[in-house]
Amino acid sequence: MTPLSRTLLATAVFLTPLTTAGPAAAGPSRCTSSVPYVSGQGGYASYRVPAAVTTRRGTLLAFAEGRRDGPGDTGDIDIVLRRSTDGGCTWGPLTVVAAGDGDTRGNPAPVVDPRTGTVVLVSCANPGTATEAQIMRGEAPGRRVHVQHSSDDGRRFTPPRDITDQVRLPSWRWYATGPGHALALTRGPHRGRLVVPADHSTAPPADSADTGREARHYGGHALLSDDGGRTWRLGFVDADHDGTVNANESTAAQLPDGRVYFNARDQGGRAATLSGLPAAYSDLVPVDARTVGVLFETGTAGPYETIEFRRLDVGGLR
Repeated sequence: MTPLSRTLLATAVFLTPLTTAGPAAAGPSRCTSSVPYVSGQGGYASYRVPAAVTTRRGTLLAFAEGRRDGPGDTGDIDIVLRRSTDGGCTWGPLTVVAAGDGDTRGNPAPVVDPRTGTVVLVSCANPGTATEAQIMRGEAPGRRVHVQHSSDDGRRFTPPRDITDQVRLPSWRWYATGPGHALALTRGPHRGRLVVPADHSTAPPADSADTGREARHYGGHALLSDDGGRTWRLGFVDADHDGTVNANESTAAQLPDGRVYFNARDQGGRAATLSGLPAAYSDLVPVDARTVGVLFETGTAGPYETIEFRRLDVGGLR
């Protein structure tokens, strides 16, 4: 993974100049922003790759990777969570949802099952000593995929359950869900279906000049579940691995007519930047009927100092 530009903030055009404010003491109608994660606090050197959902009860769940050794993608990494019951103004204690125990757990992709209200979390794992480049070259095992469930508003989650054989093809090596939350379809013939945008890399062809090197054969795909996350299968798969356009980290949204829109980063492509403070990964979440929240990486000297939550009033835009 490489740092993303500020343009990947889903609501960048609406943001006022960023500030790094502490948790607000006022009620949700008065607070503007809060900081659920600060690098160096809570036992982690860095927090990365935020993802957020709002539960059926209105609780905000802010997931992130808790990286014990620093901001890098390799090492002892847990998936952590903080809950907010006041619209993102204040946050409960940090809890570990999936412990790396020396290995890497990452790319949290949460979604709320619209039929039951259960929070479903899909994530990935690999040995803590393996880098993305080593996995892509076949020098380390391919990433595993897991699912967890919470039926008590995000307070507790089931242990990670391996679903790799259901959603990873044998030729795939690198694998990443998200980044950001997954999608639950709310209309159309597949209403209730859970859709997890993801990406993967493939082994280069045997006659390819890239064999034995970190070949950039990326592609996007989606995981689907029609039973609340109990069973999974592959849906859309980008099989055009031409080494030129490399569909990588992906996100998805349902359009008003029921279709699903996929947006993927072109790994290695050109990136644009805007002015303002550094920022990187972000996620967008509804807070209430008039408010959305942006959970995003930012800082003063660099983008990995904090994960901030910014509330935006969008009532006038509807």
